[in-house]
Amino acid sequence: MRRALALAAMGPAYGPNPRVGCVLLDPGGRMVAEGFHRGAGTPHAEAAALAAARASGVDPRGTTAVVTLEPCAHQGRTGPCADALIEAGVAIVHVAVADPNPVATGGADRLRAAGIEVTTGTLAGEGEELLRPWLHAVRTGRPYVTLKLATSLDGRVAAADGTSRWITGPQARAHAHTVRAQVDAIAVGSGTALTDDPSLTARTVDGGLFEHQPLRVVLGRRAVPDDARLRGPGGPLLQLPEHDLDAALRQLAEREVRHLLVEGGPTLATALLAADAVDELHAYVAPVLLGAGATAVGDLGVTTIGEAARFATHDMTRLGDDVLLVARRARSEGAAPHAHTQPALAQPAQTGRPSRHTKEEI
Repeated sequence: MRRALALAAMGPAYGPNPRVGCVLLDPGGRMVAEGFHRGAGTPHAEAAALAAARASGVDPRGTTAVVTLEPCAHQGRTGPCADALIEAGVAIVHVAVADPNPVATGGADRLRAAGIEVTTGTLAGEGEELLRPWLHAVRTGRPYVTLKLATSLDGRVAAADGTSRWITGPQARAHAHTVRAQVDAIAVGSGTALTDDPSLTARTVDGGLFEHQPLRVVLGRRAVPDDARLRGPGGPLLQLPEHDLDAALRQLAEREVRHLLVEGGPTLATALLAADAVDELHAYVAPVLLGAGATAVGDLGVTTIGEAARFATHDMTRLGDDVLLVARRARSEGAAPHAHTQPALAQPAQTGRPSRHTKEEI
């Protein structure tokens, strides 16, 4: 299963489909073929592994399939994986994670009905971690939201005069672009779009564009100018004139956005945090002290320490002189954001001048 998980991780993190890996073992336990899903419209992992076995002259009849996600039972761009395993004569199937997608689930039952031995939950924790954004989106009906912040040690995103380039260093900025290249969409507020004129592209170290460019989303009613960089090379542009965060997130989910990266300024960050709509924080912190200037987050309505929005540290990485802290919201996957969702573009209370910093380059 660990090999199957490693294979799955080779597939694209973005896109509507999950990353899945499959390993075929002969009756003696030797690996005879493997496969992984390479993206929408390509063969699923099970079909890829079966094809690899046949291409190498191996009859898959009687083999054991080790799969990271329950084989699907529906007809999409490709046929049901459960049927492919049945027709191939596979004898045993081990699964890490059950498929929560109501459209695709039922593969394990179909396999059992055909007389195939099926076990589920093998390295389930590792499988859940690999599929975290996709599973969250399928289970909740809204994208997995990652909020990116880039601040000084004292929590500032810009100096008193509004300047912010560069708080963080080149390694942190390069890392942020690799994250952009792995998500489905990047969002900013319309105020940020107008003030900073960001391009919101995923760029390589030499300034070129990654092959995958995420959907560029602007939240708010102010129009994006015709000559804005958001209309230039990069991913498609979508403007959502929604002031209801929950409605905006559900609209993105309907467009099959599984993972949303938010890079807007303090207004949007504050609204998302106040609505308990942030699943993961990427906080790039530079060893810089400004003492004044715009803060990363505005008033969250917290009046006592017991009301603080708390996250659990998942990982810490040094990037040159800077540090990236990855933290996750401490709530169950199925929990919905608070009912008192604030308007996405409500102006938070701030001290100092408004920030011109939208994390365009971090």
